Amino acid sequence: MNSPSSSSPATELEIGPYAVRISNPDRVYFPARGETKLDLANYYLGVGDGIVRALRERPCMLHRYPTGVTGEKVHQKRLPHGAPPWVETVRVEFPRYQRHAYELCVTDIAQVIWAVQMSTVEFHPWNSRRADTEKPDEWRIDLDPMPDCTFDTVRRVAHVAHEVLDELGATGWPKTSGGSGMHVYIRIAPEHGFTDVRRAALAFAREVERRIPELATTTWWRKDRDPKKLFIDFNQNARDHTIAAAYSVRGNPEARVSAPLRWDEIDDASPQDFTIATMPARFAELGDLHEGIDEAVFEIDPLLEWADRDEREGAETPPEPAA
Repeated sequence: MNSPSSSSPATELEIGPYAVRISNPDRVYFPARGETKLDLANYYLGVGDGIVRALRERPCMLHRYPTGVTGEKVHQKRLPHGAPPWVETVRVEFPRYQRHAYELCVTDIAQVIWAVQMSTVEFHPWNSRRADTEKPDEWRIDLDPMPDCTFDTVRRVAHVAHEVLDELGATGWPKTSGGSGMHVYIRIAPEHGFTDVRRAALAFAREVERRIPELATTTWWRKDRDPKKLFIDFNQNARDHTIAAAYSVRGNPEARVSAPLRWDEIDDASPQDFTIATMPARFAELGDLHEGIDEAVFEIDPLLEWADRDEREGAETPPEPAA
């Protein structure tokens, strides 16, 4: 087996009209089973429709691992240098720093594979699209377990979240996080700014907490949270906060994947079940379980009414993080 720092002759992948050169294709990126940079590229090709749907038209931050996932990790907002002209971008602003960046904006699987060539393992898209980057069209429920919280607790809170979504008439699209938690995505009309979407997400989180307070929390400060509980991280809806896309590989030795699920799979699914070794066959059999997400659009007005009610009753909204 090659070491993570070894080099091998480049190979070229023909992807539609584009040729993407993969340098060091045999470099081991994931030591648990020895998967390589080329294995990573072939994984993304195998789930191409799914990863493109998850990233399409969104500013995307890249998590790059130039020598594999046991080496240095680079969080990159700006598109890496050397991109061919067919790699698309979107300009995003960072008002606090009076700066801007041109981030990757995926419209084609070849752009994903080019990012892999640039050592990208994880893809972290915004919850807005380039048509209006200030108006999110995706509400994200992040079920984030604290250190002593079990995955069984994650499952139980996910079912309560599903119950509340059903009562609202919202369609939730669950997935593993690729780590120890779960995410649920909901398409929303791009009519509100990040502040309102975050308020709506907090109001939803509080409702879930009311129904299962022994397991779920919305406590803002980490030091104040019960380590056995699950934090419903509403803050992932703040501007420029991102989490791994559906089908994104995660930077761990096992090459786990953030895997879309059916709701009826949650009780039997475990994060370690979904890796670049297992997901292509699952995708070939089931297709993209998030395929209908763009048609299931929810209006967040009821959640904003919940937020108004909570604030009238004295609930405090934690300060927004700076973008």
